[in-house]
Amino acid sequence: MFSHIMIGTNDLDRAKTFYDALLGTLGVPEGRVDRHRIFWRTKTGTFSVTRPINGEAATFANGGTIGFLANSQAEADAFHATGIAHGGKTCEEPPGIREGSGVKLYIAYLRDPDGNKLCALHRVPA
Repeated sequence: MFSHIMIGTNDLDRAKTFYDALLGTLGVPEGRVDRHRIFWRTKTGTFSVTRPINGEAATFANGGTIGFLANSQAEADAFHATGIAHGGKTCEEPPGIREGSGVKLYIAYLRDPDGNKLCALHRVPA
């Protein structure tokens, strides 16, 4: 359904450092800078960060979450720890199992330095 996700930042250099480290824990190659944007591409989609082209400050979505697929609980934990080490802040509950409607998930939430809510999600096999 989605081709890409783009969020705003107020500091492109800080965002590149943060997301190169964070997405690297999921095996995503370093981002490529294109003028006022950065793109991280995989065969399953594109994540990007941009300075707002209208010149106003970037803000985060209240109620919004961007979820990244993790291949294991350890990968989700590395995502979370790396995010915190690079200026992110933990949010929600600590990383761990969430169950509901017959689904078991391992989830790790954090906010990036611009306040965007991120999640690494691993579907735990039944």
